[in-house]
Amino acid sequence: MLEPVLSCSEITAYLDKEFPQIHLNGRVYFVDDIEPGEARLRLEANEAHLRPGGTVSGPAMMALADLGAYAVILGHIGPVGLAVTTNLNINFLRKPNPGPVRCLAKLIKLGKRLAVVDAALTSDGVDGLVAHSTLTYSIPTH
Repeated sequence: MLEPVLSCSEITAYLDKEFPQIHLNGRVYFVDDIEPGEARLRLEANEAHLRPGGTVSGPAMMALADLGAYAVILGHIGPVGLAVTTNLNINFLRKPNPGPVRCLAKLIKLGKRLAVVDAALTSDGVDGLVAHSTLTYSIPTH
């Protein structure tokens, strides 16, 4: 099994340095765990992430899935800033509650040029997944 090369704190420090805009309205994204082949992230969804009806918006969940994929990939290849999303497919399955939305991002394939990630999103107090996403990233040659 592929072992992570970066810790949670190293991934967080990298994101803080290279993508400070994700914390523009305060820190809401957290890298909670990195393990062989997977990462766990959390969005502390606040009013800015809600849509009418009091549910976390689709774009907020897409951003969490994308960040989860980026974190698990970087956690296993190191800080490669130009790794970019080439495809994101998401299915919204259940209405998430306001508050924490959690992402379990798992590497399906990690090649030299492409990575494929499965991202499963859950919401506290909701049984089952609230969204499921598959993402493909292009990894630049060094």
